[in-house]
Amino acid sequence: MANLSDHFDGRRFFNPWGSSAKSLVDVLRWKLAGGAEPWPSRVVDAPSPPLPELGPDQCSVTFLGHASLLWRLPGLTVLTDPIFSRRASPFSWIGPARVRPAAFGAAGLPSVDTVLVSHNHYDHMDLPTLRSLAARGVSTVVAPLGNGKTLRAAGFARVIELDWWEPVEIAGGRVTLTPAQHWSSRSPFDRNRALWGGFKMDAGGRSAFFPGDTGYGPHFKIIQERLGPVDLAALPIGAYEPRWFMASMHMDPFDAVQAHRDLGARASAAMHWGTFHLTDEGIEAPLRRLESARTAAGLAPEAFRILAHGESWIP
Repeated sequence: MANLSDHFDGRRFFNPWGSSAKSLVDVLRWKLAGGAEPWPSRVVDAPSPPLPELGPDQCSVTFLGHASLLWRLPGLTVLTDPIFSRRASPFSWIGPARVRPAAFGAAGLPSVDTVLVSHNHYDHMDLPTLRSLAARGVSTVVAPLGNGKTLRAAGFARVIELDWWEPVEIAGGRVTLTPAQHWSSRSPFDRNRALWGGFKMDAGGRSAFFPGDTGYGPHFKIIQERLGPVDLAALPIGAYEPRWFMASMHMDPFDAVQAHRDLGARASAAMHWGTFHLTDEGIEAPLRRLESARTAAGLAPEAFRILAHGESWIP
């Protein structure tokens, strides 16, 4: 377990830049307000195109849905927060159900060097999906401190737990765990016993960034200052309403655009939208709001792209 630090008190992890904790009263106030916009029960997208061929110095990201992304850097292929299950839940019969099928299943993926898991919430750490990946030969998973026992039980041969700012060498590349503004829990009894975070990936002279779940905060500028700007980022734009409840743990599109600028990202792709109905905004609201945020910041659409489910991008 971690030593005492600016984000660990000896028993639980915490956010250095302000708490994201909400009480049961807060949850009831949100749910009883009844402000959730309806979503369709199912969205059918066009079939996913084949993965593009990459040049020796190119990188790409493929949006598989929610925070599940396939990253390809020179010599390094990474899968982040994979969830191919129907529900983001500990149960198969209740909990948020996906309105879009996963763009690829485990069987449709190329060979993956490592899985990166940002934190232990069920929409990001899905054990059925992780077990299927381990069974298909993915041997390595990297996650923040406190998540090792759960991931070892999923069948991975190599489970690497990192604290913020710790790097690990994988397949000739480097993966570094970065801070995030969030929280963790898989039951009523383990809140913040495991750490959360994002990942900076470097390989073959190219770099990428995946933040996991996070509210906006000073950590984005700190990441750029400590680890340098990135070629390609994926930033969450959904699960943000109501703001009084969600702002401390989930960015909205305006926050995401500011994070893009703080990171010094050459290009960013939108993620964490249009798959699971978790909060109050409508299914298309994050896309419209991102367009407004880009316009307000003077960003061209190609600087911060909205990818269709299953779409790949080589910036």
